[in-house]
Amino acid sequence: MILIISEKAIAGRRIAEILSNGNFKEKKESGALYFYFKKDNKDFMVIPLSGHIMNVRFEDGFSSWSINTLEKLTNAKIEYAGTQKRIISLIKKKIPEADEIIIATDADREGESIGFEVLRIADEINKKIKIKRATFSAITKEDINAAFSDLGKVNENIASSADARREIDLIWGAVLTRFLSVSSKRLGKSFLSAGRVQSPVLSLIVKRENERKAFKPTPYWEIEAEFEKDSKKFKGFHSHGKFSKQSEAQKVLKKKQKECIVDEIKKRKRILKKPMPFNTTSFLAAATSIGFSAGKAMSAAESLYQKGLTSYPRTDNAVYPKTINLKKIVLMISKINKLKSSAEKILSQKKIEPSRGKLSKDHPPIYPVGIPKQELSTEEWRIYELICRRFLATLSEDALTENLLVKILMKDELFTSSGQTFVKKGWKEVYPYSKATEIFLPKLKKGDKVLLLDLKLLSKETQPKPHYSQGSLLKLMAELELGTKSTRHSIIQKLYFRKYIYGSKAINANNVAFAVIDALEKFNSKITEPEMTKELEREMDLISAGKKDKKQAVQESRKMLEMVLKELLANREKISKTIRESLRNDKIIGSCTRKNCEGQLIIRKSRFGKRFLGCTTYPNCTQTHPLPPKGTIITLEKICEFCQKPMLKILGRRYSFEMCVDIECNKKHRLKKKQKTAKAKTE
Repeated sequence: MILIISEKAIAGRRIAEILSNGNFKEKKESGALYFYFKKDNKDFMVIPLSGHIMNVRFEDGFSSWSINTLEKLTNAKIEYAGTQKRIISLIKKKIPEADEIIIATDADREGESIGFEVLRIADEINKKIKIKRATFSAITKEDINAAFSDLGKVNENIASSADARREIDLIWGAVLTRFLSVSSKRLGKSFLSAGRVQSPVLSLIVKRENERKAFKPTPYWEIEAEFEKDSKKFKGFHSHGKFSKQSEAQKVLKKKQKECIVDEIKKRKRILKKPMPFNTTSFLAAATSIGFSAGKAMSAAESLYQKGLTSYPRTDNAVYPKTINLKKIVLMISKINKLKSSAEKILSQKKIEPSRGKLSKDHPPIYPVGIPKQELSTEEWRIYELICRRFLATLSEDALTENLLVKILMKDELFTSSGQTFVKKGWKEVYPYSKATEIFLPKLKKGDKVLLLDLKLLSKETQPKPHYSQGSLLKLMAELELGTKSTRHSIIQKLYFRKYIYGSKAINANNVAFAVIDALEKFNSKITEPEMTKELEREMDLISAGKKDKKQAVQESRKMLEMVLKELLANREKISKTIRESLRNDKIIGSCTRKNCEGQLIIRKSRFGKRFLGCTTYPNCTQTHPLPPKGTIITLEKICEFCQKPMLKILGRRYSFEMCVDIECNKKHRLKKKQKTAKAKTE
């Protein structure tokens, strides 16, 4: 019998279906799923895993969180323990019956590591069993048949690099998390997590938020004009741009006159280059820009890959290999009603030439490989459509615009108007996620008179750098080599889960994030700097290339952590004080709402676990306000327009709302809103 190991059930089912031409049986034994078929007088069994079937953990004796055990924990022995008992039991039962094992897990470091977990089990039972590797980038009939007709060898170096990362992340995460949590007395569900990659990423977010808080806006003024020619209105702006003094801008306003003269017209053509093929980073950035979280986007992409609809979603490559029949894929897409017209535009081109991004010796870029035979979920369809349209966009022609710059004189004051029209929309027609903005101007020539309808003085302020979005943060993480293409989205997810950050489009840091990063940077900046993480990532590459031993890399990492821990322990009291003070401030909402009380409202919990706001001067002041039982509480730097009391924001997984701390005021507020809505409907 030949035993095939797939990474997940959906992939295993597809592999069995393709290799057996649909003639396979789905069975269960000891509660574990497998697929069975016969081919060329041989018995085949596909056993799907559920990702990793073994977990890395410390040897017994390190379950309690204590400062006194941290130095020992740094050098504690690491074990690989089985987690998927039923699957492991089935594998152990079937290995004696097998002549050969084919590892058909995902073709990356993590997939190789998962495959080797099965081989560790096999080695205990039958050291002489043949081991082969099926490598593919898409679960399609063509790719799977090609992979199984040209089987290769498993790569222990690649598996070791993934295992080294797991071990290093476990050690660093456990030691730093326990140190912070115990020092700040934040244990149980509210523990403070830290990690080799997580902490530098959180530091980036906090630094950006600190920059925004420290930013002092500078006022400036712009002058906007509204012109008219042949009954068509258009706008222009004073050529000076930003006026730093209001008085200078007002001098221009005094020169207002009805008729202005077109002084000059400049025309130029502009090429808008088509986008590059999707690699993991650019795909996640695009997906987050249309409303997905990075985690949900990757989850949907993985599901599409396992269903044989798209290629492997973890890749650094942005160049299609020559072996891909691009026209054949466009013809395939043209069979989908919603994408038919877009695909036909590509087929109508004289040439189909793809754009080229950064080449990597990796999987191909992310592209469609099949069309859905069954209805996809809403999320899966949106991601599938995004991948299809990006693929079509990379094969389209460049877009071409005609841009006009019109200079208009009002006495001796110069204004400019800009226009843009598409000469050729090219890729913009098939990729609606990139806006195709056109600004139309009336027909103008030098010497024409135009009417000045209005002249406005616009008061503005300089703006700080924007909050990071998930997309921009992923790009920065890639540039700084923080994490890998496979892990970056999960690191951001973890920061949300630990309530260090909030906000879907704009990432905001909670006070607890400021507290942790402030303490770490004051007393050991190495933990929050990308350089240390980047150095460790390079170690993984050396292991993967067979130039470094896994044990050596892990041991060097332990020594680095020992130095970090030594410095942290020396400053433990200061770190504890910094975090605890910041966390206490995090709970303070604002001034007490009782008259003549000088206390502050702070988030508390009753003995029954219910949240409420209480006064810091209790028992002298017994003022309280109830709070919603669920959701993250964010303090807003504003007061209620009705009662002048502090305002809060409540964030849940799928909801967010603002509220006044006074529940009676909230009721009145909602009633007024209902009355206003009802009145608007009757009118």
